[in-house]
Amino acid sequence: MLNRKDVIVVGGGMVGSAAALGLAKLGLSVQLIEQGSLPHFSADQPYDIRISAISVASVNLLTELQAWQPILAMRACPYRTLETWEIDGFSTAFHSCDLGLNELGYMVENNLIQLGLWQTFPDYPNLSSQLNADIQQMEKCGHDWQLRLTSGECYHAPLVLACDGANSKLRQIAGIGLTGWQYRQSCMLILVDTALAQQDITWQQFSPSGPRAFLPLLGNQGCLVWYDSPERIRELQKMPLEKLDKEIAQAFPARLGAVKSRQAAAFPLTRRHAQDYYKNGIVLLGDSAHTINPLAGQGVNLGFKDVNVFLEVIAKAQKCGQAIDDETVLARYQRLRQKDNLLMQSGMDLFYKGFKEDILPLKILRNLALIAVDKVSPIKKQALKYALGLA
Repeated sequence: MLNRKDVIVVGGGMVGSAAALGLAKLGLSVQLIEQGSLPHFSADQPYDIRISAISVASVNLLTELQAWQPILAMRACPYRTLETWEIDGFSTAFHSCDLGLNELGYMVENNLIQLGLWQTFPDYPNLSSQLNADIQQMEKCGHDWQLRLTSGECYHAPLVLACDGANSKLRQIAGIGLTGWQYRQSCMLILVDTALAQQDITWQQFSPSGPRAFLPLLGNQGCLVWYDSPERIRELQKMPLEKLDKEIAQAFPARLGAVKSRQAAAFPLTRRHAQDYYKNGIVLLGDSAHTINPLAGQGVNLGFKDVNVFLEVIAKAQKCGQAIDDETVLARYQRLRQKDNLLMQSGMDLFYKGFKEDILPLKILRNLALIAVDKVSPIKKQALKYALGLA
C-alpha cells in the first residue's frame, strides 16, 4: 500500500518524536518510523541509566508540544544550582535565581522524554507512527523519496528527516560527510543511592584524568559521571559494585558523601559534525548532525534546539507560501543551526582541553578565571543564558 505524506521522520527517539509532533502541530501530514519499541514505565521501577539534563529552553519546547506534563507526571528531578571547580575554593556557581527562574532545568530519563512525547500523538490524526519498523528500501522517485518497510508498507514524501542517531544510515544515503575525532577518553555513568538527602545541585570537579560529576535524582539517589582513560574505565567496569564504591570514595570529592552503586555503563567520547545539514531532500537533526563532548550535558538540548529552529523555519515557509522542501528553506535551517552547534562543540573542546593540562601556571590561570567569572555578573548571566538555550 502506498501512502503519501508531507514529511517522513525516521527515528522516534527524543528528537525525532519532538520533530514529528511539531510538524503535525503545523498541520502537515507526518509519518514517523521507529525501529525499536516504546519503553515501559511504572513508578516503582529503578532509574534508567540514560539520563539527560534538560535545559529551560528544552522544557519550553516540550511544554509547547504538550509533552512536558506527561513527563512530569512520571519522573523528573529539578536542579537549581550548577557548580564547577578544580581546586577547592576556586569555583563558579550558577543559580536559577540569577535569571529569576525557579530552576535551571531537570534531570530526566531519556526513555521518559520519548514516552511523554509519544503519549501526545493521539491528539494529531495527521501524525501516523510505526514501531518495530525496519526500512527495506529507500530510493528517490522523481521529486519524492520512497521508503519501503520490511512489513510491506510503502511511504512517499518530498522531505525526510534523519533523526536516526550518531550512526545515521540516512546521512550515508544522502551522501553527507562527517568531520570528527575520538577524544581518547571514555565516560562512565553510575547510578547510586546517596547517604545525603535529595539535592537540587549538579556539580563537576576537574581532575588531571578527567572530570567527576554528580547529577541529582529524586529521593536519595544520583547519577555519577566519571571521565577517564579507556583503560581505566574498562578496569572500573569489571569491578564488583562493592569495590566500585571504594574507588568512587577515593576519586570523587568528599561533598558527595557515602554512596552505594546500583548500575553502571560506559561509552567512548566522540565528536562528530556533519558537513551539511541537508542534501537531496534529507534533513539531519540531533545526533545524526552532531555529537558533542557530554561535559556540559548539551547533547539532547542541542537536538531540541535543532527541532525548535526547524519548526520555526517551516512555519515561516508556510506563511510565505514556500514549499517546505525548497532549498532556500532548508538552507535557512542549516545556516541558523550549523554555526551555533559548531560554536558549542568548539567551546566544550576548549573547556575540556584547557582543564586537561596539568601545568602549574595554566592551572593557576584557569582557577583564577573561574573565580573571575563567578564575580562578574553580566558575563556570568550571559554564559548561563547561552548554556540554557535562552540566548
